[in-house]
Amino acid sequence: MGNGIKGRGVLLAVGTVVLLFAGIIYAWSIMKVPFINDFGWNESQLGVNYTFLVAFFCIGTIVAGRLGKITTPAFRLDLGGILFCIGFIIVSQMEDNIAVLYGAYGILGGFGIGLVYITTIGVVNSWFPDKIGLSSGIILMGFGLNSLTIGKLANYCFDAPGIGWRTTYLVLGIVTAVVCIIASFVLKPVPEGTIFPPAKNEKNKSVVENDFTPLQMVKRPSFWKLMVFYSLLASVGSVSISFAKDIMLDTGTVEAFAITMVGIVSIGNGAGRLFSGWLFDRIGLAGSKYVTSILAVVATLLVAFALQIQNSPLAYIGLFLCYLSFGFVATGLTAFTTAFYGQKNFSLNFGILNLHLIATAFSSAIAGSLKVVTGSFILIFLILSGLSAFVFLLSLTIKKP
Repeated sequence: MGNGIKGRGVLLAVGTVVLLFAGIIYAWSIMKVPFINDFGWNESQLGVNYTFLVAFFCIGTIVAGRLGKITTPAFRLDLGGILFCIGFIIVSQMEDNIAVLYGAYGILGGFGIGLVYITTIGVVNSWFPDKIGLSSGIILMGFGLNSLTIGKLANYCFDAPGIGWRTTYLVLGIVTAVVCIIASFVLKPVPEGTIFPPAKNEKNKSVVENDFTPLQMVKRPSFWKLMVFYSLLASVGSVSISFAKDIMLDTGTVEAFAITMVGIVSIGNGAGRLFSGWLFDRIGLAGSKYVTSILAVVATLLVAFALQIQNSPLAYIGLFLCYLSFGFVATGLTAFTTAFYGQKNFSLNFGILNLHLIATAFSSAIAGSLKVVTGSFILIFLILSGLSAFVFLLSLTIKKP
């Protein structure tokens, strides 16, 4: 055990709790329900807010990277938590004006989450250069399980007598800010001279020969290949998350059971983050990217086949694997950014690579349009399977710079 790292497990636990609350970005399908019921806003209008949310989440990660040169992690955590809190307080008081939702939830909330997300990952992972995959997997598991925990609790409070959605938004905003502020006293940078154990898998050392600047990174072919690789793989998860309930209904599942199963299969998102982190530490960069792409091919083909033969259990398995592969994406991107481009400029480099989510945000809209035209999700998942196969071939060419 190296000097000064005995308490790093506490940082890992605190980081996981922070991202559990920050993962509200994945609970949008739950958090939007009151606006449909009270204001009559349609899915298309609310879809715009999700696009704002993802876009400003990505912008927040980049800004956090830039601020990392002149501010402390504590400042960025506090700022992100406060901006998120302000956004949710505004939402809790708003009337029938969707522009307020876009500004408060989409822009302020998304930007605040981006600041918190990248700051937490950067600090925690800097304490685990010997276990970068497992560290990423554990804290990102919290991010992916929000819809099953905080999101489900919020959904219960929306309909609870004496609470309602306005109080729920108000309390959630305040509690999230408090969690971030408390965490800012714990999540500190690694002191100079700290000695860490060697990585079990020498291929996964987070120390690279050169710490790449963002400009140096974007000039590398590996950067653009990773952008395409993760954009296409994340589209599998985005479509699956957006239409899981509809897919289950299309295979003959009754609505009440379909809702329950959405919660169950969503466990795959968190499990994928944890399992892929462990896998990365065990089999290295090359092996993990092959497993990720092959899993996406198998998952999408299973869903398409289940829809074709109207088999609900097979659809559950396929969707679970789709969620699992989406979990692989989040952890893999974190690990690859560190392993390929170094820790020194991690926050900014990761924020730039994370822009792939903006393109991914449109995949659900395209899938929805294809569903209207064809009347089925079969073609959509066959296309996703073909793209996943292309991703596997692309993975064969991605080499460490």
